[in-house]
Order: sequence, then C-alpha cells, then structure tokens
Amino acid sequence: MSALTETFPLNSGTTIPKVGFGTWLLEEGDECYGAVRAALDAGYRHIDTARAYHNEASVGRAVRDSGIPRDEIFVTSKVPAEAKSHEAAVEQFDISMREIGLDYLDLLLIHAPWPWGERGKDCREENKEVWRAMEGFVADGRVRTIGVSNFSRADLDSLLPACTITPAVDQIRWFIGLDVAVNVADCTEHGIVVEAHSPFAHGRIVNHPDLVDMGRRYGVSAPQLSIRYLLQKDAVPLPKATSPEHIRANAEVDFEISDDDMATLGALRDTASQPGA
Repeated sequence: MSALTETFPLNSGTTIPKVGFGTWLLEEGDECYGAVRAALDAGYRHIDTARAYHNEASVGRAVRDSGIPRDEIFVTSKVPAEAKSHEAAVEQFDISMREIGLDYLDLLLIHAPWPWGERGKDCREENKEVWRAMEGFVADGRVRTIGVSNFSRADLDSLLPACTITPAVDQIRWFIGLDVAVNVADCTEHGIVVEAHSPFAHGRIVNHPDLVDMGRRYGVSAPQLSIRYLLQKDAVPLPKATSPEHIRANAEVDFEISDDDMATLGALRDTASQPGA
C-alpha cells in the first residue's frame, strides 16, 4: 500500500491521509493551482492551506477541477492566528469558505496560540472563544474535524479543559534534528495526531551530509528520508514543492528505515544550522 493511500485514525472518528501536500508560500493563481493539481494527479489526497496563505481560492478550484470525488480529498484550512475572539473566528471562517468554494472542510485548525506579531502573548482565554466558534462549525456541518497548530504542551493543556470536542490534530514544526518530544508525548497522551509542517526546515536540511549519506544507502534523497522518518514516528508530514517532479518524488517513500537508523536520526540536533545545510 502506498503512503499516499494510507491513513491515521483521528479521535473524531474519521481518518487523515498519512502524507499531506503543503501550500504555504504558494502564490494565489497559477502557481498554487498548478502545484495542487500536480499533487492530486500524483495521488496526494490531503491538501493543507490556511486563510493566512491567501491561496484558498486556488486550492478550492484545483480540488473542484480535479474530477476526484470530494469525499476522497482531505482539505485543511486554518483560522488566522490574529483572530482571537468568537466573532473574529466566525468572520474569518466565513471568508475562507467563500474563497475555497467547498461545501465543507475536513479539518480546521487554530493557526497559532498567539498572533504572529506577538509571539508568546497569553491568549489562553481568547483561544477558548475561538474553539467554541470552531465547535459550532462542526455542529452546523461545515467542518468535519477541528484541531490546533503550533500549540506547545502548555498551550494545549490550557485549552483542553474548555473543549467539548477534543482537538484531533496539533500541526507543529518538526524535522529531523528538532526535538519536539515533549509536545509529541503530550499529544499522544490525549490521542491527538501530530502533523509535521516544514519537514525540510524550509530547505535547510536537504543537503545535510548525514541525511544525504544515509539516504544514499537506501537509494533515496534527503527529502524522501525526512518524510519517511516522520511517517515512522506516526506523524503526518506536509511536504511542499512546486515542480511536478519534486511533488512526485516526495510521494515515493514506500521504504523502511531500520530501527538503528531511526535512532541515529532521532539523536541528531541542530541540523538546520549545520554548514552546507
């Protein structure tokens, strides 16, 4: 079975495809539309976007034009990090739904626990209001599953007591060499699936000598090794690419990293800051 067709179960009672296609920094219009169509043509069935990416219209158009039944494509978007009230969450979600042009979203996330311009700001009470709005979107059928993004253990633990619906996903930055063990353990304890955005550290680890050398032993590239590592850690990687060649290559991850090599990769640190990375 291909990694593109395998799924993880979610605590909402549905499933999520194990590999997603990320669209951050893909420009609205031809670039985003073409990349998403190429991903869907290559077999991806999980597309991740956000209100803040300003490309939801292209994502929705690519999904509609693909000819693939809607219920076979898992689509994620996100409430902007700056929307920290019930009213703002509703307003931004309504814009997202008009832009994306789909009847429902499979997953909706709070994009971050604080506004991007105020990292670390205490928005615990505000996030509870946003969550209440998102539970309403589930109730009215416009969203199937809800979760969070970039939430630390403390952020997540502060939200959980206020939840009628437990978050199904926490989408965090995760790549080989970044220690996220505490956050992952907390998610596992609560039955929350971890999604890994930036699996290549924005391209900074694709030439790392340790990854290149190990990948060569498996006959794969460093990006393919990175994706496979995350899959074997039971995470959902969200690789992004623009060329059809790279999009297809990122899906060719049906190999197995040995336990010893997984341990070696798990022990690496500061990979994104190494010379040549």
